[in-house]
Amino acid sequence: MRRRVVSWVFAGAVGLMAPVVAASPAVEDGRDTVAPTPVAVQRVSVPAFGLRDEAAMVLVGTALIGLAAAVRRAA
Repeated sequence: MRRRVVSWVFAGAVGLMAPVVAASPAVEDGRDTVAPTPVAVQRVSVPAFGLRDEAAMVLVGTALIGLAAAVRRAA
């Protein structure tokens, strides 16, 4: 019963937030548009040592699988 109540509360919160998120800001026609200012971008050298992307993805995937197993056992 608690799971169903939590589901209904979550669905209600999403339903109430949908109009707020979907609302677009009002546009005023009387304003002049300002050109965006140029921004200087600086390149930063990345050190050769560290965790590679593939290793990070494996670690995150393993953590997510462990979390899913814990949630499944708790349910």
